[in-house]
Amino acid sequence: MPMPWSKLLKSALREPLLHFLIIGAAMFLYFRWSGGAAGAGSTRIILGPAQLANIAAGFARTWQRPPSEAELKAIIDDWVREEISVREATVAGLDRDDTVLRRRLRQKFEFLVEEVSEAVRPTDAELQAWLASHASEFRSDPRIAFRQVFVSPGRRGSSAPSDARQLLARLRSEGAAARTEDLGDASMLPREFEPTPRRDIGRTFGQEFAASVDGLEAGTWSGPIESAYGLHLVFVCQRSEGGTPDLASIRPTVEREVMAERRQRQLKATYDRLLEKYIVVVESAKGAKPLSAMAKRQQP
Repeated sequence: MPMPWSKLLKSALREPLLHFLIIGAAMFLYFRWSGGAAGAGSTRIILGPAQLANIAAGFARTWQRPPSEAELKAIIDDWVREEISVREATVAGLDRDDTVLRRRLRQKFEFLVEEVSEAVRPTDAELQAWLASHASEFRSDPRIAFRQVFVSPGRRGSSAPSDARQLLARLRSEGAAARTEDLGDASMLPREFEPTPRRDIGRTFGQEFAASVDGLEAGTWSGPIESAYGLHLVFVCQRSEGGTPDLASIRPTVEREVMAERRQRQLKATYDRLLEKYIVVVESAKGAKPLSAMAKRQQP
């Protein structure tokens, strides 16, 4: 049974050779449009209708109105001067050792290459597979909501543990409705915590305290649990397990990461293919040595 056209198209769009051809065509059209066909060394300067419209549109975006005839002529004159200076500078070789210009040309080239990788949006299956392989980066900690009553060994001395146990008995008799405002010792610590990631509880009270609270039964007073501050009587109100969010809730983030990886793969594949046309020679005091194709790929 022949493959449907939609599947054939998707398959073709994933072929690196097609990407390369599209890049070549895009660059050809770009240089034709920008007058590159009559570039350095030519005495013919062409300003086509598309370029003229683009120049006028740029003026309109800046000044919120179309240019007058005099203003348009001045813009065209400036564009011609710029084109002349670029061609003469190129013929003179002024562009060859200009680091800023080289970097800019590289950026424009890579931009054209990366544009091809964005022609097809990633599928749900592709996004889901990427999320599954990066699950640890998005996994959330368990969250715990709890109340706590503080007992200070610094104020109560050796009686702190027994005082805490007596207070625990009272709290358990009153249960979830227990009023804690006047119980225990004053401290800078909140008496109630909204659902809080376990790692944040650990930062506040210490990791051993966080681990103890994580193991408590919800809906009952427990303790005393020791922290760096002293003793605590704890009532766990609710607990939510951590986990990886579903794709729908973080789709824009995942899609952005997938597209970034795709652009990098496309860029590498293009450079690897173009590198086959060149012989790279590294000159040193011992003489010039050409690099093989394999060695070229290994260069940073």
